[in-house]
Amino acid sequence: MSVTSETPAIRPFTFEFPEAELQELRRRIEATRWPEKEAVGDQSQGTQLATIQELARYWASKYDWRKVEAKLKALPHFITEIDGLDIHFIHVRSKHENALPLIVTHGWPGSIIEQMKIIDPLTNPTAHGGEASDAFHLVIPSMPGFGFSGKPTTTGWGPDRIARAWAELMKRLGYTKYAAQGGDWGAIITELMGVQAPEGLVGIHTNMAGVFPPAIEQAIAAGNPLPSDVAPSNDEEKRAVEQLSFFYKHVYYALLMGDRPQTLTGFADSPVGLAAFMLDHDAASLQMITRSFNGVTEGLSRDDVLDNITLFWLTNTAVSAARLYWEGAAAGIPFFSAKGVKLPVAVSVFPDELYQAPKSWAEKAYPNLVHYNKLPKGGHFAAWEQPELFVEEVRTGLRSVR
Repeated sequence: MSVTSETPAIRPFTFEFPEAELQELRRRIEATRWPEKEAVGDQSQGTQLATIQELARYWASKYDWRKVEAKLKALPHFITEIDGLDIHFIHVRSKHENALPLIVTHGWPGSIIEQMKIIDPLTNPTAHGGEASDAFHLVIPSMPGFGFSGKPTTTGWGPDRIARAWAELMKRLGYTKYAAQGGDWGAIITELMGVQAPEGLVGIHTNMAGVFPPAIEQAIAAGNPLPSDVAPSNDEEKRAVEQLSFFYKHVYYALLMGDRPQTLTGFADSPVGLAAFMLDHDAASLQMITRSFNGVTEGLSRDDVLDNITLFWLTNTAVSAARLYWEGAAAGIPFFSAKGVKLPVAVSVFPDELYQAPKSWAEKAYPNLVHYNKLPKGGHFAAWEQPELFVEEVRTGLRSVR
């Protein structure tokens, strides 16, 4: 990887991974020492042996990183130093006048790979069934410690600081009016941008809305009964509580990264170990990915999954990315609770998300709720899994803030 210029504040960025690194990756995959099969007939013990063995077989023998690498290289990449850290981002400007600038933030275990399918439909809407008035200029950064961005060597790069850095990035790009979008960690960072309300930010779109009353999330996280004064008042709210309770009981990956990220050193050494960990994010996405490696492509293909994991491997960012959970825990920022966003907010609810954000809570969490919609399919990685639905949601949700 190299920066092509050192003088401008925003510099073009290029990257190159030698064939020797890909050969070494295949060698490590083929040298994997396997555990025995799980003792249960389902995924309750984690990523199943048959799934990860099929992934490894395909990864070592058929997967071609150069395909996605070529797609990545066809995009305009840049890097800029913000608050002492190099921040990488993709910046694609629309050909349409009056396009709305939009900064889109990925999550974990994601990367800029998550957003690749939405770039052309959002920047070039007339080629994808949209109107010129739907166009966006896209800024897609890699979070600190992820992908091609710098890896923090000191503490303090939590989601609130990233939110401030994103505002600085948009200012540095000369955008005086823009919107923000995110899912997973990207949703948290985007909402914090909404709370900080930097000059120029006119609204946000989230596909993982933080709507829970804080006392409810605190009780669920601690395993305590819900306080009677904030008990769910309808079936949607009760279902959301059940879903979040289930998630908190199975969120061990986040607890480990939030407390002991450096212990994950093995993920810098074993690509298959890294893959097994990254696949086990939530029950619905693990089931979907398992089906994809069984020959049933829905949402994500085998190549989609391996494009993302391979980027983590080649950039050696498994541990540096994990530290974001430590930073989030240290800052005490709630993941799923209302944060006090007063700006216009658009909410898209996908059925296989960690929880279905109830409209009643969304209306309370966001006093300026401009859009709320439940989608027929899609899950946690919405832009990656269901790009067509996602693109239409972004267009519709942010139309009123243009």
